[in-house]
Amino acid sequence: MMAIVLSDNNGHLFADERKDRILQLIETRDKISVPELVRQFNVSPATIRNDLRELEQLGLLRRIHGGALSMDVPTVGFEKGNEMKNQKFLNQKHSIAKKAMEFIEDGDVIVLDAGTTSIELARLIHKRSNITVVVNDLDIAECFEGVDGIQVLVIGGIVRKKFHCTVGPFATKILNELIVDKVFLSTNSFSLEKGCTTPDVSQAEIKHTMAKIASKVIVLCDSSKIGANSFVQFVPITEIDVLITDHHIEEHILQKLEESGIEIIVAKGS
Repeated sequence: MMAIVLSDNNGHLFADERKDRILQLIETRDKISVPELVRQFNVSPATIRNDLRELEQLGLLRRIHGGALSMDVPTVGFEKGNEMKNQKFLNQKHSIAKKAMEFIEDGDVIVLDAGTTSIELARLIHKRSNITVVVNDLDIAECFEGVDGIQVLVIGGIVRKKFHCTVGPFATKILNELIVDKVFLSTNSFSLEKGCTTPDVSQAEIKHTMAKIASKVIVLCDSSKIGANSFVQFVPITEIDVLITDHHIEEHILQKLEESGIEIIVAKGS
């Protein structure tokens, strides 16, 4: 059956149709900005902000500065488990992982942080040889089972339920004894003001320690996480050497990141 799209004489969608389209976009992207919606629908920023306000009042999205988030995105103090994360942005995460592989050389000693993007990277590392990989993620450790040329050090500690990773003072103590070439960090949120942030205090402590022991800090962050903050900062922007994101990043955000002095790598779609 042919769909009928209602619009006025200027080609603008009627308000209800436009709001339906906004919800469809947020459902697939998790986050969307006011400037992006202005370009998409050819209406004023005030009109878009009014649409977002009405949709928030209906409990269909959550407004943030400059845009809106899906209700599926956790609030500052909460975090999705691995099962939920694994279903999101798989193409972007795979593209980011492929770019990250360009920074791994034969003979490297690296840390892979817990997270779904790190799992995508772990699945590619067999292409290198004589690599030592330090992990606190049980799923990532399993990726290397039976792989020749990869030595895996699994950090012990308290296992976070639903996240399959270790945290706590024992894990931090072991990490502090190590010296590594590179760390590949995942993050729940990233902003110019706060750098990398996460909802969980124990996870923040582990991530901070991983960054401290590495000669080079490489952050793996899909574009849906950029522009937001979570509860605890673990790496400020001044301590990041490279940030790898995907091609959905908005141009004005990319420009600001480049001005900050970080090396920005934009991974094209795979």
